[in-house]
Amino acid sequence: MDNVTGERLKVKRDSSWILDNIVTIIFVVFIVFGFIVSRGVSVNFFLNELTSRIFRNSFLVLSLIIPVLAGLGLNFGIVIGAMAGQIAIAIVRYFGLGGMSNLLLCFAIAFPFAALFGYFAGLLYNKTRGQEMIAGLIVGYFANGIYQFLFLFTVGKIIKVNPTHPMINPSGIGIRMTVDLVPVAEGGLKYALDNIAKIPFMWAVLIVAVSILALIIVKNLKSKNTKKDLMFFVNIALCILMIGISVFAIATNNSLMLVNEVPVVTALLIVALCVFNELIIKTKLGQDFRSVGQNQHIAEVQGINVDRTRIIATIMSTVLAAWGQIIFLQNMGTLNTYNAHTQIGMFSVASLLVGGASTSKANIKHAMIGTILFNAMFIMSPEIGQAMFGNALLGEYFRTFMVYGVIGLALGLYVWRQNKKLVNKLDE
Repeated sequence: MDNVTGERLKVKRDSSWILDNIVTIIFVVFIVFGFIVSRGVSVNFFLNELTSRIFRNSFLVLSLIIPVLAGLGLNFGIVIGAMAGQIAIAIVRYFGLGGMSNLLLCFAIAFPFAALFGYFAGLLYNKTRGQEMIAGLIVGYFANGIYQFLFLFTVGKIIKVNPTHPMINPSGIGIRMTVDLVPVAEGGLKYALDNIAKIPFMWAVLIVAVSILALIIVKNLKSKNTKKDLMFFVNIALCILMIGISVFAIATNNSLMLVNEVPVVTALLIVALCVFNELIIKTKLGQDFRSVGQNQHIAEVQGINVDRTRIIATIMSTVLAAWGQIIFLQNMGTLNTYNAHTQIGMFSVASLLVGGASTSKANIKHAMIGTILFNAMFIMSPEIGQAMFGNALLGEYFRTFMVYGVIGLALGLYVWRQNKKLVNKLDE
């Protein structure tokens, strides 16, 4: 009887693990399938594309963690933060400013705009408790209308500008569809952050793998739990494997050393945000976030100002999203004035969900794994479309399907699991 019960519990745990990670598993299978059917995709091409996308997008995805912690769910409203970042870049470029010092000026200008937008969004979320994700979508669409009006009509009509400026439409009203951020060497913002310092890709892999291995060992030594699960040994093995591959590539100077160099400062900013997200949980504010996220009524009884805490979480997420958009655009090198921000919320939320997050649980591991897998899917989609159907455009359509499908599947599974838990409690 004990053996039968043990087997049932094991099967239940395995099935629960599969359900919890079904979206991640689907993406891993899709990427592996892409490599099998797409003969034209080399490892170097894949890694070149993937690394540039990871450093471009990670900051934006990480900006979603705090609202989840505070019980606000997936903050689709980071779109308004992206708009704040674009407003800052437009102001700086209009005055012809460039270089790293003026990229920092972009961060400084974006801060008050994003904080103000986040404050108003937080007020709205407090009025729409339980429907924050829908409210975030709507506020993004509403803010986009104001943004379009500002850049299409107000600039030049109400806000007087130089009609011959290269950023301004020939009519003298509105900003052009595309604004070139110009390389730093020519007095612009393009790669202002990325080009400060770079290291070879395999050296970066070696540093990251050694750092993660050291972190796992330190956590293990501090932990009082002597029993290790399977994932502990899997993580150790993966770190050792990556160290071995990187050391071999460096020693033999093979083709992997030709992969694009890693922007050190951009990577350090992403690491800094990861550390910030970890450390803030240990502060009084972080504990308030967690308490509010778990149960707002109990948090209020404990003396926590729930509304204020939720607004702070929204402001922080919006400001981080504004900075993330600035990092994104300096890497792209152009400002697509009216479209650059439109899909930021969807893509960032989808990336987080691909990593295994839900509306009530998200961490750094979810964000980074999701960013890697989601962007790998973007790279492989057109290749699969070309290999299977002779038309890369089908892969482009498939991307859109995957984005909305991931969000729908993840949210549907989350609601199903929550309902199942509720039924089990009632049966007990």
